[in-house]
Amino acid sequence: MKKIAIVLLVLFMLPITFSAKEKKSPQHIVKIGETAPNFTITYPDGTQKQLSDLRGKVIMLQFTASWCPVCLKEMPFIEKDIYQKYKGNSNFVLLGVDLKEKPDEIEKFIKTAKITYPIISDIDGKIFELYAEKDAGVTRNIIIDKTGKIAFLTRLFEKDEFNEMRKVIKKLLKAK
Repeated sequence: MKKIAIVLLVLFMLPITFSAKEKKSPQHIVKIGETAPNFTITYPDGTQKQLSDLRGKVIMLQFTASWCPVCLKEMPFIEKDIYQKYKGNSNFVLLGVDLKEKPDEIEKFIKTAKITYPIISDIDGKIFELYAEKDAGVTRNIIIDKTGKIAFLTRLFEKDEFNEMRKVIKKLLKAK
């Protein structure tokens, strides 16, 4: 009986052990279902809005930086599979949020990445710190539904997770 209990305990622990090793903590400080923290969006042309001003739209925040090789890998997929598909949809907003880089660095980054979606500056990291731990890494995406609630979170770039995020965006855009 004791041996059976030990075997069952080991079998029970295996999935926990493997799943913990499969993916490191994404270091988000927000959770799905919570209201997205508000912040001021300053567009490259100087116009400003509050994130909360975009309620009624599906919002994708992509935290990024030029020094991030994973960001550069992910950005062409965001450009092609999300931005180009939905840029004409008035119910969708995609914002790149560049972590701790100056405007001239961001301009070079946009050219290198060959993207056309807007990237705003988070020079002091304060926007990032509303969503993730201070020293956590980029790339990460936050999908916000039309009511302002967080609907999906990603960290790094995994094709399956990216495709799931695309499905979430599509479903949210169809929702009334």
